[in-house]
Amino acid sequence: MASSDTEKTKASQSGGVQSLERAFDLLEHMADAGREVPLSELAKLSGLPMPTIYRLVRTMVNRGYVRQEQSRQYALGPRLIRLGETASRLVGTWARPHLTRLVDEIGETANMAMLDGDEIVYVAQIPSKHSMRMFTEVGRRVLPHSTAVGKVLLAQLPERQVTDLLRRTGMPAHTEHTITTPAAFVEQLAAIREQGYAVDDGEQELGVRCIAVAVPNAPTMTAISISGPAARVSESRYGEVVPALKGIAAELSAALG
Repeated sequence: MASSDTEKTKASQSGGVQSLERAFDLLEHMADAGREVPLSELAKLSGLPMPTIYRLVRTMVNRGYVRQEQSRQYALGPRLIRLGETASRLVGTWARPHLTRLVDEIGETANMAMLDGDEIVYVAQIPSKHSMRMFTEVGRRVLPHSTAVGKVLLAQLPERQVTDLLRRTGMPAHTEHTITTPAAFVEQLAAIREQGYAVDDGEQELGVRCIAVAVPNAPTMTAISISGPAARVSESRYGEVVPALKGIAAELSAALG
């Protein structure tokens, strides 16, 4: 049977085209690595034979989705940037009804953010109806160590990966409450994993408190949060806010899945 016929047969059985599935798997391996990777490493990660990997990667290089470095290693290409930015905007637009319900229930500004490289990028926000409310520009990028969304996302990563990220970004103090040492930050992440949510208590901006949870099983690391004046987002409200956040996060997870 010709290779095209084989792919058609596998497509009818699995609902997909095998060569496309393999190409996307290779892109995800490169994304997970976060660096340039040799073909031999892609072969080890994917279990595919080298000739197959070479053909797939060469096609993606020609299309601009993969870049070949002078070292003859490979990395994600610039053409993916446009796709990623458009997808982020669309996900943010699609998530707005869910965030609106969160605002209606809690009364504070609701946010959605993703981990993009070493930074947190906000992809959606629904502002509170209060005259005094928090506002973060959609598309804004921040370092993760001083935000609730950043903490709850880094809590999902291995400790070594977190410390490597913090070494690259540094831990600048935005306020007197910002955690500025890796050891203290890693210790807080352990507590976040146990309790299932993270808090930014005036660490990004004085007088502001944010509470965040991760969206489980999202295709890319995603979190939602509520933010407001610390006087309104008091610790006494955690028992109300956290279940509401987790409920919306579960809805988003099911929809994304």
